[in-house]
Amino acid sequence: MPHTPITDVLPRGAWSGEPADRVVLDYDGRHRRRIVLTGASGAEYLLDLPETTHLRDGDGLQTGRGIVQIVARPEPLLEVRAASPQALIRLAWHIGNRHLAAQVFADRILIRRDHVIAHMLEHQGAKVREVEEAFDPEGGAYQDHGPGDHHHHDH
Repeated sequence: MPHTPITDVLPRGAWSGEPADRVVLDYDGRHRRRIVLTGASGAEYLLDLPETTHLRDGDGLQTGRGIVQIVARPEPLLEVRAASPQALIRLAWHIGNRHLAAQVFADRILIRRDHVIAHMLEHQGAKVREVEEAFDPEGGAYQDHGPGDHHHHDH
């Protein structure tokens, strides 16, 4: 059976209704240019974009058979919390200084599990605990587009 081609990537909120299928991917699996994706239904879809694109939880992949929803797979992470907003900002600086992928919230930061980094953060006063959650870190400062931006492609 041939792979169903994906003709466009639609950001979360730009499409509505019930998806025709869902594809569950971890963070690394959502940063792609060309790959065959397998939906929850078992159907296969060909993603073939001109450049690498970061797919976010809730994005839709347009196909001739309808929208295939991207679902972020929970993965092993560290949740970093602090006693105050100022302390959390200081911890964010330490994380950024080590060029670690991080998802930043008002009251916590999520990073990939790393016992050495966890130990360093705890010595800086952080409350660190292991969690299993979807991971969608901030885009890097040198990317062509920022978090939440998408490149759309006409085919």
